[in-house]
Amino acid sequence: MRYTADRKPQTRQRVLDQAARALHAEGPHRLGVAAIMREAGLTHGGFYAHFASRDELLAAAIERMFEQARDYWREAFAGQTPAQALRICIDRYLSPAHRDGRLGGCPLPPLSADLPHLPDAARAAYEAGAQRMHEGLRALIAAHRPGQDAEQQALSMRAELVGALLLARAQSARERSDALLAASREALHARFGLD
Repeated sequence: MRYTADRKPQTRQRVLDQAARALHAEGPHRLGVAAIMREAGLTHGGFYAHFASRDELLAAAIERMFEQARDYWREAFAGQTPAQALRICIDRYLSPAHRDGRLGGCPLPPLSADLPHLPDAARAAYEAGAQRMHEGLRALIAAHRPGQDAEQQALSMRAELVGALLLARAQSARERSDALLAASREALHARFGLD
């Protein structure tokens, strides 16, 4: 059977998409090659045609998670003013849908706690992706509030977004979780003049 030239990159992308979903759902330590390949509709033996090791898959899947997040936010911010884009960022990030959605969303919450225990290539992929996210947020804040320290504001906003989401996910009572998300949204709206 003959395959087209783009089959291998498409297959690799399918594996990476499945691995990114698994990382969101279960974290890096439960990432199993056999399960990923099965979910992607491939055999375990085909894995080595795309990756040299599980560690290589892990790093590439982390890169894919950040690519997916970047594409999501780029689409969400299209045609918006900086103020509108910041409000969208806050409202969507600190939403019940993001809290409850474990198969996508921001890569920072599902990966951060495990990061010190991951291989160097995975940590490097995470740090590069997180830095690009930070730079995008900093640019948005700088455009919204010229003359302010956008670097410090972006660091603070990112910490509050990720921290609030993690704490909201940890709440057993949905009402407390919803209240935490709402309080953080309101505080960020007020701090960035988005009301």
